[in-house]
Amino acid sequence: MRRRRGCGTLCAVQVREFRDGDWPQVWAIVREVVRARETFPYDPGMTEAQGRATWIETPPGLTVVAVDGDRVLGTAKTGPNRAGPGGHVSTASFMVAAPERGRGVGTALLRHAVDRAAADGYAAMQFNAVVETNESAVALYRRHGFEVVGTVPRAFEHPTRGRVGLHVMYREFGAR
Repeated sequence: MRRRRGCGTLCAVQVREFRDGDWPQVWAIVREVVRARETFPYDPGMTEAQGRATWIETPPGLTVVAVDGDRVLGTAKTGPNRAGPGGHVSTASFMVAAPERGRGVGTALLRHAVDRAAADGYAAMQFNAVVETNESAVALYRRHGFEVVGTVPRAFEHPTRGRVGLHVMYREFGAR
């Protein structure tokens, strides 16, 4: 990834498949995001082993990282939302390191996930639990064609805002 002069956001983010050597940096991001208790409904007391089992996907799922050289800026995991008759719908989750937020890393990860899901033959992508107070994520997803198709009221215990809703967001890729 290279930054151009005067570029307030990242001009080009390299997204690549996760490698085992990335785990320490990925775990630092996962741990930070989960312990903040603001955007993910994961147990903030999860151990590193639990974090790895939760975040690192096996085929047909995939875990990727957004990098600047050897530095991991963010990570995503993708795969089928459900098996069997629901297997034509994909899902994804995204985490970006705090210093990199607002600089295009999440956008690059989202584009990668959507492009891969469409290329892999999925008919749509669904996010099952987008915290409604995560305004930057909700806005990003809307800009990329996702709609809120439902909200589960008071389903997420936010550390400062109390119980807030979890959105289900959805985007179809086209008729297949």
